[in-house]
Amino acid sequence: MWNGINRRKFPRANYKCLITIRKRLTAKTISTQTENIGAGGICVLIKEDLGLFQGVDLELFLEDNRPQIKCGGTVVWVVKKSEPKQKGSYIYDTGIEFIDIRPEDRDRISEAVEEILRSHLKSKK
Repeated sequence: MWNGINRRKFPRANYKCLITIRKRLTAKTISTQTENIGAGGICVLIKEDLGLFQGVDLELFLEDNRPQIKCGGTVVWVVKKSEPKQKGSYIYDTGIEFIDIRPEDRDRISEAVEEILRSHLKSKK
């Protein structure tokens, strides 16, 4: 049972930013937005199963008016869900861990997450 303590090494925050995902060894790209983000990775909802442990190349566009973050990632979990708006189709709740990310880019993400969490705590008071 969840007790309200985030046990992740890198806390996550609900944060919608544009992202481009490219499956390695293919030219196919997926453009979507993140569901949540942390310094260790992201969660996205997409219309295809990328495959567990699949390597991907990522471009993240944070809302901080700075250049996009380019890094590699690995799909670490996938949950197939029924698409409520389209009977018979599915969406894939997908967790991607960042790899090959520059320390300064990880720090940018951490700063964004911390700001979101701080503002969330202030709004609860």
